[in-house]
Amino acid sequence: MASVTSLTASVHQRLATALTATLPQAAADPLLRRSDRADYQANGILALAKKAKANPRELAAQVVEKVVTGDLIEDVEVSGPGFLNITVTDRAITANLAARAADPEGRLGVPYAEDPGTTVIDYAQPNVAKEMHVGHLRSAVIGDSVVKLLEFTGESVVRRHHIGDWGTQFGMLIQYLDEHPHELDHKAAEVTGEEAMSNLDRLYKTARRLFDSDEEFKTRARRRVVDLQAGDPHTLAMWQKFVDESKIYFFSVFEKLDMEIRDPDIVGESGYNEMLQETCRLLEESGVAVRSEGALCVFFDDIRGPDGNPVPLIVQKSDGGFGYAATDLSAIRDRVFHLKADTLLYVVDARQALHFKMVFETARRAGWLGDGVKAIQLAFGTVLGKDGKPFKTREGETVRLVDLLDEAIERASAVVREKAQDLSEEEIAERGAQVGIGAVKYADLSTSASRDYKFDLDQMVSLHGDTSVYLQYAYARIQSILRKAGEVRPAAHPELALADAERALSLHADQFAEAVAEAAAEYAPHKLAAYLYQLASLYTSFYDKCPVLKAETPDQVENRLFLCDITARTLHQGMALLGIRTPERL
Repeated sequence: MASVTSLTASVHQRLATALTATLPQAAADPLLRRSDRADYQANGILALAKKAKANPRELAAQVVEKVVTGDLIEDVEVSGPGFLNITVTDRAITANLAARAADPEGRLGVPYAEDPGTTVIDYAQPNVAKEMHVGHLRSAVIGDSVVKLLEFTGESVVRRHHIGDWGTQFGMLIQYLDEHPHELDHKAAEVTGEEAMSNLDRLYKTARRLFDSDEEFKTRARRRVVDLQAGDPHTLAMWQKFVDESKIYFFSVFEKLDMEIRDPDIVGESGYNEMLQETCRLLEESGVAVRSEGALCVFFDDIRGPDGNPVPLIVQKSDGGFGYAATDLSAIRDRVFHLKADTLLYVVDARQALHFKMVFETARRAGWLGDGVKAIQLAFGTVLGKDGKPFKTREGETVRLVDLLDEAIERASAVVREKAQDLSEEEIAERGAQVGIGAVKYADLSTSASRDYKFDLDQMVSLHGDTSVYLQYAYARIQSILRKAGEVRPAAHPELALADAERALSLHADQFAEAVAEAAAEYAPHKLAAYLYQLASLYTSFYDKCPVLKAETPDQVENRLFLCDITARTLHQGMALLGIRTPERL
């Protein structure tokens, strides 16, 4: 099925045609937007009148005369200094929604992007041998939603989880365990998942303390890094064990987050080890990188330290080791030349902005990021506690992600149990997980990625305000009405007049495709979240003012059931693009 033209687009075209007929030489953009004074307001005539040296109200009146009304547009009137207030017909509103509902692909008439490309998105990057903490939440949740949005609009998406699985920390950990084999006791060797990761995390912290305090151990650990990079069998076997154990843990956490993480998509730092020497050679031979005090560096005129001296990007250290820059640059080469990406999207903490600025500029100088390739850091802010400071435990430790998710599920289950009338304990547990995880995701996704946000579970699981629970409850309420309707099925009746609350809900539901397109184009799930919250709010107003099953006529019952149904389907699809479930009952 072809995509459905939105009412906004249809009205825009109708006005543009009238503008062109009035001012044939002008670039006819009516600057249309939704309005509180009418269905739409067009503000473009003011600028056109200025260019044409005409009176804006007189020009607006001439345009009105040329606007075709009746089928789509019911009324156009001049307002203020030359605005146009436009009211569309009830018939057009309902007919357009009916066309969306009839989409056989179930996309509600949302079109595919006109010129889709290939995007490699780098997100959800935990570290091997370390427990995931609250700092890993945003990259995973934002990245997962952006993947869903891009795929829904037809983009070819390659997922990459650039896990921390290489470098100094593994030489340190492996060396420590070789010298303290009793630390990895029989019991620890038998456990998997969260318990095993807690044990590994403890060992890592112990090794780190020794590394920082004992110069001789530090030297041995660094030699072990060389062994790892050279492929020493014993060292590699130890390393592989850590990676395998960590992956089991990662999968369990992502499953709790209701996110799909596929093993082939996990290409960590180690995946580019074979490319590092060549990356350095290419940069040095091209003159992009130069040797400075034994290290291979890239310098930038506009990046200097507090002392005024240049701050370089160090690609290779003076001891021959490779840092993050070498790995990230090698990844760019792989993603552009092997995966044929035209967009590289990195969902990474805003505090790494300078690093990525330098990496992207280096790749451009080297010719790896050509004119046809975009590299973008989708930088996200910090998760804060209720006190507005970075989220920590009472002891000052970073909050474990698993603990945070478990508490969210526990809180949400209590809310579900309080509201549940006919749910079993098993169903309460299932809904509690869907509501709790949805609450955590929505709190993140309803905030612009670049902003910090406060993690407040009490607010997140509230039935009131801008929360996922409010949206989920609106969806479940609609499903309850549809069940109670029994044999009476939803059916659009374009011939019926619409009440104000019906018009407001219908006009907003008709803008779903535009909301999805904008969120995908700008990598901005928060814009879709805002659209869905307004949709649920308008539905609540409709529900309060317009009886559905007790409407005045059978046709009106069917039409209001149709409005309920299209709203529920829009909520369901929109929430799915945010990675959030919509339970049928709450």
